[in-house]
Amino acid sequence: MTGADPTTVAAVCAWYLAHRRELPWRAEGRTPWGVLVSEVMLQQTQVARVLPAWTAWLQRWPTPAALAADAPGEAVRQWGRLGYPRRALRLHAAATAIVERHDGEVPDDGRALRALPGVGEYTAAAVQAFAFGRRARALDTNVRRVLARLVGGVAQPPPALTAAERARAEALLPTDEAAAALWSIAVMELGALVCTARAPACERCPVADACAWVRAGRPPASGPARPAQRFAGTDRQVRGLLMAVLRDAAEPVPPDALVATWADGIQRERALDGLVADGLVEPLPDGRFRLPVAAPAR
Repeated sequence: MTGADPTTVAAVCAWYLAHRRELPWRAEGRTPWGVLVSEVMLQQTQVARVLPAWTAWLQRWPTPAALAADAPGEAVRQWGRLGYPRRALRLHAAATAIVERHDGEVPDDGRALRALPGVGEYTAAAVQAFAFGRRARALDTNVRRVLARLVGGVAQPPPALTAAERARAEALLPTDEAAAALWSIAVMELGALVCTARAPACERCPVADACAWVRAGRPPASGPARPAQRFAGTDRQVRGLLMAVLRDAAEPVPPDALVATWADGIQRERALDGLVADGLVEPLPDGRFRLPVAAPAR
């Protein structure tokens, strides 16, 4: 497919309008800030876990200026158990940059968005498309998988985003901005609900007849299987336990309180050192630890 197929685009968009999930960051009255927060939270986190966290976050910090005025440690505390808490620090840094560079308004320009801390190619395009209705190439895992099957005829996209994938996605984008924005969210939703990684429901797909992968007999993915990510016993688990103690504490935490989280002292200290290096934990001169009260140097 070298250009946007109007029939395919129309079918996917019609399916979306009939079957989309009602999510608050898609609702009427959504703000660009709310969309940006949702995109950062949804990285590596399921929608069901993001919903209450997003609502609480926007209630507390409805604007970038509100978040920027608070301590970065409060962002980490509010982040709770969403995982990968560095995302909270990045959101705080992005909010600060939005206030300093853009008068507190999330920019609609792709280059300006990508210049914000923690905002990469996908997030910038998603904010452009979903907050501002722009024609932007938003390639997340779901979209990459749908296009790999629909156009490429393979079960899964490559491990890393390629130039060929970017060119394919660009060719499929309708030229009209509103139509392109609708296609972007529709194909993403198709990947989330129908064209899933492990159990695609091809019988419910609105474009199964046009799908190169279905026509090829749904061949399995080639190459080695991607290893399942282990969590139990990893430094990531230890980091989470340490962060839980710090989040729940109203005052700085003494070392003994952290010692109790994990028996392996070497691993525990390694995890704690990593949290300090990442700016998620601040060591105090008296030996206690707390969430950061000042933004790390950028």
